[in-house]
Amino acid sequence: MGDLVRVGVLTISDRCAAGEQEDVSGPAIKNALAGDPFVIALYAVVPDDRKQISDTLKRWCDDLQIDIILTTGGTGFAERDVTPEATRKVIERDAPNISQYLLIESVKKSPFAALSRGAAGARGRTLIVNLPGSPTGAGECATILKPILPHAAEILRGTAAGHPTV
Repeated sequence: MGDLVRVGVLTISDRCAAGEQEDVSGPAIKNALAGDPFVIALYAVVPDDRKQISDTLKRWCDDLQIDIILTTGGTGFAERDVTPEATRKVIERDAPNISQYLLIESVKKSPFAALSRGAAGARGRTLIVNLPGSPTGAGECATILKPILPHAAEILRGTAAGHPTV
């Protein structure tokens, strides 16, 4: 390991996209991943719209070659919460164990974590993981993933040399 990991942070929120509310969840993810080997290469806010979410994810994966995309928002049960569905439309290889790992670790802090419906998977050489929309949940989940993301990026790049030691 040692290569920089290019991260995209995508906030999905109607209110933030309309300028009615400040995004605090995206910055929580950025703060959790501050420092080497992570570089926040892209950050955007889009509304809870399947097409806009999917189009952004595809563009970031296919054209901009981001290593890891962490989304925040749109993973609950509200009618407009469509992030997992938009993500599943884009990914080529499902990675349910990542979502399960986040669930196992998150419910230790809050039982409400069980209400998140996040998806995870790879498209090309990019890993996409849906995180909760709350700033606390988004930051905690990014922190939980932080140790495994560099190795995930290496695997997807085809540069991983074995498994890292614990």
